[in-house]
Amino acid sequence: MAIRQEQIEQALTLAKAYGATRLILFGSAATAPEQARDLDLACDGVSGWKFYELGARLEEELRVPLDLVPLSPPTRFTRLIERRGKVLL
Repeated sequence: MAIRQEQIEQALTLAKAYGATRLILFGSAATAPEQARDLDLACDGVSGWKFYELGARLEEELRVPLDLVPLSPPTRFTRLIERRGKVLL
């Protein structure tokens, strides 16, 4: 399986539609998309149930396994994502 650029762009469009203020691609999709088995995204600006709704919609429309991580509140993990990930928004 591979993650295509079109899938990343579609994820960005959906995240913006849900009000995302930041979106960071991390993990294998950021470093080796041709070998990635899932899409790892960290998001800010979408809270409450809308965050979970966004995650479900991304999985449904992109048809790839997805890990969606909130950037707030900041943790050691989110700071690592911010340092190493690819900022999409």
